[in-house]
Amino acid sequence: MTTLVTGAGLLGRLIARQLVEQGERVLLADVRRPPPRELDGLPLELCDVTDWEGLCGLIKRNGVRSIAHTAAMLTPAIHRDPLAGVRVNVMGTAHVLEAARRFELGRVVIASSTTVMYSAFSSLPFEPIGEDFTYRIVSERPGSIYAVTKVAGEHLALAYAQLHGVDAVVLRIGAVLGVGAEAASSVPGQMIECLLQAGRAGKPARFENPNLLWGGQEEFVDARDCAAAHVAALHAKAPMQRIYNIGTGRAHTFEELLEMVRRHYPKLGVVDLQLPAGGFSGFPHQRPAASDVSAARRELQFRAAYSLQDTIEHLAAIQGHRDQEGEPGA
Repeated sequence: MTTLVTGAGLLGRLIARQLVEQGERVLLADVRRPPPRELDGLPLELCDVTDWEGLCGLIKRNGVRSIAHTAAMLTPAIHRDPLAGVRVNVMGTAHVLEAARRFELGRVVIASSTTVMYSAFSSLPFEPIGEDFTYRIVSERPGSIYAVTKVAGEHLALAYAQLHGVDAVVLRIGAVLGVGAEAASSVPGQMIECLLQAGRAGKPARFENPNLLWGGQEEFVDARDCAAAHVAALHAKAPMQRIYNIGTGRAHTFEELLEMVRRHYPKLGVVDLQLPAGGFSGFPHQRPAASDVSAARRELQFRAAYSLQDTIEHLAAIQGHRDQEGEPGA
């Protein structure tokens, strides 16, 4: 039996590697083949999740019985091509769920995002935010096309579970921090990369894109923890809630994060720093609290292993090692 991991980006490869280390048979699928060094021997087939016939053929040929669905376009790419973002994020998810129905697969884990709750921040109480939070369906609608696609994916998963018995689990992930080109293409990845690059160069950081900053507090999660959460969700015995917040359960101000980076680069400064009145990634409202992660602990037996400080230490060490070897930065 094979577990299919859609998307061979940073998260997909981490999931596949953790599954292989547990002795499981894994297949990655992506529209393009990463460099051999990034794949590190992991098996991959070229496949576009928007290609229904191609996806079905891949599942049948490889004896796929469960799926971790991470293939998606992120906000920066969706800004450049909104229609492609909708096709990949919505129709790609629909194809995965429909394939699970038709082939009577086992567990399907869908990667979602805490951005689905950002538009409701202004009316939520100052307490940990649960999965079933309250929001006004019109005035607090999702604030980006990316968030719209993630709301759609969550509800498609719930509908397929309720109407067709598909064993779907959704992971609502905080702002992911990791290494590699894929991580650097995301909003949180660009933010941390700006600070690390400036620190390594001995120059002050300059944030020309205000969406990389935030007022108040924000919630981050290590990419390695995200992968571990997917593995836990694939193996969970009774995930009754279906949707789970994945994070550390802690949120941080920009100043707190900056001080953590300064432990590695004490002279790091930021030029013309002006924190926005709103939240991260250009959303208008500040986060009132971190996500409530108790359901993931209770039903998935998942608990984040890395604090934000741990993650920054890991990223700084990786980047320093690459500098020594003369490799391109992430």
